[in-house]
Amino acid sequence: MLENRLRTEKSEELFARACKVIPGGVNSPVRAFRSIGGTPRMIASANGSHMTDEDGNTYLDFVGSWGPMILGHNHPAVREAVIKACEDGLSFGAATKKEVEMAELICGSVPNVEMVRMVNSGTEAVMSAVRAARGFTGRDKIIKFAGCYHGHADAMLVQAGSGVMTAGVPDSAGVPKGCAADTLTAVYNEPKSVQDLFERFPDEIAAVIVEPVGANMGVVLPEDGFLQALRSLCDRYKAVLIFDEVITGFRLGFAGAQGYFGVDADLVTYGKIIGAGMPVGAYGGKREIMECVSPLGKVYQAGTLSGNPVAMAAGIAQLTLLRDTPGFYEELNQKAKWFYGRVEKTVRESGLKAVVNSCASLGCVFFTDQAVVNYETAKTSDTDRFAKYCHAMFDAGIYLAPSQFEAMFLSAAHKKEELEYALDVMRSCLNTL
Repeated sequence: MLENRLRTEKSEELFARACKVIPGGVNSPVRAFRSIGGTPRMIASANGSHMTDEDGNTYLDFVGSWGPMILGHNHPAVREAVIKACEDGLSFGAATKKEVEMAELICGSVPNVEMVRMVNSGTEAVMSAVRAARGFTGRDKIIKFAGCYHGHADAMLVQAGSGVMTAGVPDSAGVPKGCAADTLTAVYNEPKSVQDLFERFPDEIAAVIVEPVGANMGVVLPEDGFLQALRSLCDRYKAVLIFDEVITGFRLGFAGAQGYFGVDADLVTYGKIIGAGMPVGAYGGKREIMECVSPLGKVYQAGTLSGNPVAMAAGIAQLTLLRDTPGFYEELNQKAKWFYGRVEKTVRESGLKAVVNSCASLGCVFFTDQAVVNYETAKTSDTDRFAKYCHAMFDAGIYLAPSQFEAMFLSAAHKKEELEYALDVMRSCLNTL
C-alpha cells in the first residue's frame, strides 16, 4: 500500500476512541475502510464539492454522502430550510403540512406514484414495500437479484451487494433461516433466471424487487430489454414489480429510473436525494396497492419520526430546486458523460486491466478485464489494486468510496476544472499501480 502523505493523527485518535464504544468504530460498515486498509478519515465539515477532515485535509468529494448531495454539500437553500424548520420545533409526532407538501411533490413528479408513505431510511422503505406487496397479493415469495442491496432487513440479506459484498460475507449472522426462506435469488441482466423462478412457483411470488441500475456492486447498467422483461413477467404472473430507487430516484432524472428507461414499476422505494442529507425514506406506487397500508388496509407500518418536519423541509427544498432549475439534469448528465468518458480514456491509456461503467451521474472503475454486467462479473475485480488506487487518490485530495463495489456520484457543485484536476490525479495514480 502506498504511504499516506496526509496528516491523519486526529482521525486515528478519534477512530481508536470510536472502536472502544462503537462496533468496528463506525455506524455503517463500509466507513471502516476494512476492504482497503488504513484509518477512516473523520470528516469535520463539507461545502459544495469538498469535505474537510479533523486533521484539516480537504478532499474533492465523489461520494456525496452516498448520493443525497446532488446539489453539493451544505447548499444554502437546503440549509436555510432546515434552520427555519428547526425554529418551529424538531418533531411533533403528529400530521404536518410539510409531509403533505412532500407527498404532493413526489406524486406530482412521478406519474405512476399515486400515493406515498414517508419513512426514515431506505431499508425501512424496502421492508415496507415488500410487506405491502405481500399483503396485496396474498403471496409470500420475493425475487431479488444477486448483488443488489436493498437495505439490511432480514429477508433482503441474501446475496446482497454493497457493504455485505465488501466484507466478503454473502449473508448475515443473526438472520433466522425462516426469514430468508421465501427470498428467491435471480441473476441480474438475465430475464430467463427470473422466468425459471416464476415457472417453478407460478402462484407463490408476490414481487420482484430490483435496483434498476445496480449501484451496490459498483455500477451495473440494465441491458436493453431487461427491465422491460421484468415488467412483462410480473404482468403475466400477477406479481408486483418493485423498483428500489433509493439511489436512482431523482438522480438519473426527475422521474428517476422509471422515466430514464421508460418502464413503470408498481411500487417504488426512495431515499437519499428526497432527504437532501437528512434521514428519510419513502415508498409509493399504485393506489390500489398503497390503500392496503394501515390505517386504510391491513398491512401495518408505522414510525414515530416518519414525515419528520425538519427532514421534510430539507427534501422539499432540494426537490423544488431540481424541478424548477431549467436544464438541471441535462447539464449534470452531460457533464457526467464528458467526465466518465475521460475516465475511460485515462484508464485505457494506463494499460491496466480495468473497465468503466457509468449511467448519468453514477460511475465506477472496476479493476478487471471482463465486462461487468452482474454480481459474478463484478466479483472478478482486483480489490487489492483498487485499495492501492483508492489510497493514492486520498493522498492527492480525492475522496472516493472506500470499496470497489460502490459508486462515484457527481453533483452540480463539481466544476469542470475540479474534474480536470481529478483526471490528472487519476492518471498519476494509475501509473503507480
